[in-house]
Amino acid sequence: MTSLSSLRAHPAVINSDAQALKVAGELAEQFKRESAVRDRERRLPHAELDLFSNSGLWGISVPTTFGGAGVSNVTLAKVIQIISEADSSLGQIPQNHFYALEVLRVNGSAEQQKRLYAEVLAGARFGNALAELGTKTAHDRTTRLSRDGIGYRINGRKFYSTGALYAQRIPTSVIDEQGIQQLAFVAHDSAGLSVIDDWSGFGQRTTGSGSVVFENVFVSTDDVVPFQTAFERPTTVGPLAQILHAAIDTGIARAAYEDALHFVRTRTRPWIDSGIEKAVDDPLTLLSFGKLGIRLHAAEALLERAGEFLDRAQTDSSAANVAAASIAVAEARAISTEISLAAGSTLFELAGSQATLAEHGLDRHWRNARVHTLHDPVRWKYHAIGNYYLNQENPPLRGTI
Repeated sequence: MTSLSSLRAHPAVINSDAQALKVAGELAEQFKRESAVRDRERRLPHAELDLFSNSGLWGISVPTTFGGAGVSNVTLAKVIQIISEADSSLGQIPQNHFYALEVLRVNGSAEQQKRLYAEVLAGARFGNALAELGTKTAHDRTTRLSRDGIGYRINGRKFYSTGALYAQRIPTSVIDEQGIQQLAFVAHDSAGLSVIDDWSGFGQRTTGSGSVVFENVFVSTDDVVPFQTAFERPTTVGPLAQILHAAIDTGIARAAYEDALHFVRTRTRPWIDSGIEKAVDDPLTLLSFGKLGIRLHAAEALLERAGEFLDRAQTDSSAANVAAASIAVAEARAISTEISLAAGSTLFELAGSQATLAEHGLDRHWRNARVHTLHDPVRWKYHAIGNYYLNQENPPLRGTI
């Protein structure tokens, strides 16, 4: 296995689902070692990301017809879960990369797919510049795309641009002169583009989710992919985005659960780590772990089930299949939100004041879950799920379900 001190000059090629899961497990072992230190010191994971993308994992969703592994969504979600268990910031950074690849698969031309997929297989990382502050709703965009000769100019400002700090391209949502939303794959070194490291969240601290400013940035016509139309017909763009968020939260939940198990098993006194596991017979502690274990296993099972529904919808994107996939993913997203927060909170309760000590890093799981689960309101997912089962109403076509 490649180490952080010996990065490949060229990315590895992953050819199967089994290989993707094996590589993810090996990487997770390395990423976990200094996860708490990176969080505490906000040490940006440049070396870890080089290892991550050089492993070939960032290209696993590229279709086989373009030279990728074309892994199932079950595998893709599991890979993100495994990495997120080791370090949830590292798990979140490629979320929008895979989202952009799905937009490209659904809406890109054959030429765009061939060229941009090839960049990814050669090691390119895609970030994002989607969200904006100060708009009337979370879905509104003001960043403009204006025609300029053989290309366009982009002007605007974005925030919560996870991964942009580390990316070779920054897929950016823009509004063209006809008021239609497009996705521009902007090179990170374009003149007039500024990526600002101003992310100061108390969780997910190393995701690089800062601001991106576009000041008359040129983009070629060939690098602009239709975006709005991905939500004007049934596609898997929305549920693909959401299953990755569910995988991140499920990974956080598993990490908190495992740390709680270790803490309770090895503490002979609240402040001493004996390193030796012992039986625990306190009925309230047993109750807590029983409840957490059931809900965690349910979240992991629903995540896998959601991947299966999503696989079917990608093969046949009928309205019925896309709706079923969106609901299955929403179910996984809802329970992963609950269990990630519950596992982090229970770790606090069982570890007491020890969980708040910076050197232990046990508090990061709750902080990471609390910040990441705010990405979009889970309460509306319950509404959509209930409406689907009770009234046979398909969920709306958008990126948040």
